[in-house]
This record gives sequence, structure tokens and C-alpha cells, in this order.
Amino acid sequence: MDYIVLDMEWNQPWPGSPSSKKVLPVQIRGEILQIGAVRVTEDQQVADEFQVLIKPKYYKRLNRRVSKLTGIKESDLKERAVPMTEAIRDFRAWCGNDVIFLTWGFDDITILRENLQLYGLDDGWVNRWYNAQMIFNAQTDGSNAQKALKTAMEIFEIEPSRPAHDALGDAYHTALICARLDLKKGTREYEDALKSHVNGFHGAELPGCISRKVFYDYADKKAALGAMSGKENICPTCGKHMEGTRWFSQPGKRYMDLATCPDCGKFLIRVRLSEQPDGTIRVSRLTYEATSEAAEAYARRADKAEPEVRRPSGAQQRRRRRSRLPEKKD
Repeated sequence: MDYIVLDMEWNQPWPGSPSSKKVLPVQIRGEILQIGAVRVTEDQQVADEFQVLIKPKYYKRLNRRVSKLTGIKESDLKERAVPMTEAIRDFRAWCGNDVIFLTWGFDDITILRENLQLYGLDDGWVNRWYNAQMIFNAQTDGSNAQKALKTAMEIFEIEPSRPAHDALGDAYHTALICARLDLKKGTREYEDALKSHVNGFHGAELPGCISRKVFYDYADKKAALGAMSGKENICPTCGKHMEGTRWFSQPGKRYMDLATCPDCGKFLIRVRLSEQPDGTIRVSRLTYEATSEAAEAYARRADKAEPEVRRPSGAQQRRRRRSRLPEKKD
């Protein structure tokens, strides 16, 4: 049994472009351009490598930001890339049958499955998969924070020898890290590491956090935020319902709101929304003291915000329409 350390680069359409408006048979977050992989043997030796460039079929125009980050050019794709079906055929043949996939993060395997489904290809062969970040955290500092590959390399004193943001380069550096971990123990205890990660909200909280909780299975963002400002907006001190103010968005699908308990005063609520494998939304909720650093950040954001424009209710609209009607003359 071997471990296949996988990394990929993918293209995304420019927002507002014709490609971004395409309706695809399967929703994808990006179309794979490059697969890089390194084999780590059962006795944890870094072995052979695989890489391939893939010719895009749906997002044919290369996003400038993707090109700048990865170094991939449209000329490279025209000259050296192969169709997705051919790339996957060769990759599966190289992997072999009895393998476990490792990635640095949660995104790569999800993107791979989406692309396989888009092309009508089997995705069952990638089911044995683990996020190496979780194993690394569990076997080093025990933190919940998602560490960058560069940070993990520095902790293990691994000098970079391949280019970053190149699929094979990142896969190779990840393989060097994985070779220093106890992978058998890591995969055996993975569920506990994953649970710790979820309960830690994908990162360390700011000072002043007084409660944390995870909620599951909301249909969409609207339902999730509605619950967080509705039935789940409970005071951490007395348990009474709190009234929210206004959600402000932050990077990484995070939102914050200032809530008020009638007895205990104000609290800052921060939530992070994450999509679950079945498409529903998980919410990681943190509650902060009103005097915390996080609450001060909310106040600064609120000061800069435009006033909310509230649409009139149906009754108000009808009254306005009636008031504009000409008066009847006798």
C-alpha cells in the first residue's frame, strides 16, 4: 500500500465573464489545469513522481491571476496539455490500486471529484483520502489552525527545493513533510483530529471569546444566518434570546453581528460558513465579550458601513400606490 501525495492547480473564470455565466452539468469551483503527485511508500520513503498539464474544456481562457500565481501560460496548455480523460487514465495507471491519497488542505480532493463528475468519470477511486494538515497538527502542536505548507516546512526545517504554486513542486514538499509523520497512526486517529479541527473553527479565535458551538445542515447561507440571528441567537450567560443588529461579511465566508441580551447586554457574534459534502451548510459560531478586540473590529466596520436600505412591506407599498392615485372628482 502506497500513499499518493496530490496537489493540483485549477483555472477559474474571471467574474462577470461569459465563462463565469456558463451553466455546467455539474457545479465546479475550478477546472483542473495541472496534476502533480509524489508517491510515499508504505515504509515512508519518497519515491517516484507524476505530473500532467490538462487542456481546459469549459474555462478555456486562462485567468490572469491563475497564470501569474502558477506560471502556467496559455502557450503551455496549447503545446503540452492533454485532454482530461487522457490525463486521468494515465494518473490512475501510475497510482495503482492499493493507495491512500494525501493532500495539504481540503480543496484539492473536492475539486478533483467535481471535475471527474463533470466529465462523467468514476470518482470512487479517490475515496481513501486524508488531509495531511490534520495529521500534521495532531502530531506537532495540536492546534486547530490551518497551517500554510511553507509554515509546516519551516517547523520541520525543510528547505524549499521546488517552485511554489506548481502542482508537482507543492506535492513534493508535502511528501517530504508526510514522510516525517506517523502516517499509519495519523490515518487511524484521523476522525479525532478532524473533529478537533471542526470544533476549533478552522483557526484560533481572537481574545475575548467566551463560547463556541458548531451547527449543521442548513440549506443555504440565508437559512444559516437566519438561524444564527433567530432561534440560535442565545445569550451565553443567561440563555435568553438575543436581538441581532446587522451581519457584516468578512473574508473566508465569515460574518459578524452585534447581538443584545435584555439582561446581560451586548455580545459580538462571529460565524464561519462551510459547505458540507452533501451541499448543506455548517456554521461555526463564536461569541465574544462586547469589550473584546473582535467587538472593536465590528464597531469600526459599522462606522464605515452605508445605511441599510430596507424595502417597504407589501402593505406600505399598497398605501403608497393609493396615495399617488388622483382623487375622484364629483
